[in-house]
Amino acid sequence: MPTTKPATPNPPFHPVEALARARHEFGEHGGVNASIESSVTFTVMKADTLPELFHGAATPEQGCYLYGRHYNPTVIHFARMLAAMEGTESAHCTASGMGAISGIALQLCDTGDHAVVARTIYGGTFALFNRYLPKKAGITATFVDVTDHAEVEAAFTPRTKLLYVESLANPTLVVADLPKLAAIAHRHNALLVVDNTFSPLIFSPAQLGADVVVHSLTKFISGGADSVAGAVCGPRALLDQLYDVNEGSLMLLGPTMDPRIAFELSLRVPHLPLRMVEHSRRAQVFAERLQAMGVRVRYPGLPSHPEHELFNSLANPEFGAGGLIALDLETAPRAAKLMEALQLDERFGFIAVSLGYFDTLMSASATSTSSELPQEERWKAGLSDGLVRMSVGYTGSLEQRWEQLERAVKKVL
Repeated sequence: MPTTKPATPNPPFHPVEALARARHEFGEHGGVNASIESSVTFTVMKADTLPELFHGAATPEQGCYLYGRHYNPTVIHFARMLAAMEGTESAHCTASGMGAISGIALQLCDTGDHAVVARTIYGGTFALFNRYLPKKAGITATFVDVTDHAEVEAAFTPRTKLLYVESLANPTLVVADLPKLAAIAHRHNALLVVDNTFSPLIFSPAQLGADVVVHSLTKFISGGADSVAGAVCGPRALLDQLYDVNEGSLMLLGPTMDPRIAFELSLRVPHLPLRMVEHSRRAQVFAERLQAMGVRVRYPGLPSHPEHELFNSLANPEFGAGGLIALDLETAPRAAKLMEALQLDERFGFIAVSLGYFDTLMSASATSTSSELPQEERWKAGLSDGLVRMSVGYTGSLEQRWEQLERAVKKVL
């Protein structure tokens, strides 16, 4: 059933202010950073506390911990920061973004249930809903164009438990109208689950009607391309089910976040706002200049983007339009030529998957991160073989990087 949303706070929710208020825990000996709790098992003062932990009568809020796969103080500290950033009651951290996505999907859906899923999503998520869950769990999915709300609504069945979308689609940067999609899901007694990996801080999906927000923390939130991690943010009652010792998907499948990773990432979230602003500033300039050169550019900060006005109406404006640009070179050879010129000749960035790194990363999505989508699905999504997904970094000066990018593009045009 849809979750009950709290009344809109006064003053309105602001993710950076919420993050600042969440920084209230100290290290064990008074350090300004939280301590790392590396223990995988925890002692109790009385023997009867253990059965209480297994049955949920004793909780971390009471200072009671069971086992590292269940709860860990350092991971909980980091999760509270993420919940504050997204404006949700709770958050749980996982070993990867796919751990978060598969965990919440399996928690919400039983055998015979159904999901409505955005057609344009990360390839691994597409494979999860298109192949893995139907084969392994009997959970089916219908893929839809999230901009066609009539198509979305028509896809629901009596067994539909969730509508899954990305706030900013990978890699085509389609903007999801989250308030309208939430209304559709709730009319059918389903939950709206939103992947906000591409747009942390830029969008606050829970404030726009989403019931659950998931992240691959590996990307912008990490910022260093050195940690694989994920998170689920949402209502406490729902998320606590994920760690039920008998039926919790995260407890039983075990995609556990290491406390050392939680500690590392907890030190990066405070400067995430600064990084997102600079990613967006450079991406906006590059997108405008590339479009002026005649390159087919998709970027939500451009008036030419089909959902430009929608983006502006939903986004937190101080963070810009994001650090990702999609360049449509039309053919795979042209895409390869551009990326090789940028990496080998200009030292502009790296041909690599992932995103949110401090250096620019480039990949041809059709043959990499979206290769799990059948060709017909890629065509329906508007994903050509020549589409280059560019995650714009912030090393070097803006003008230096632009000169490199301009020279490489001129070789291809």
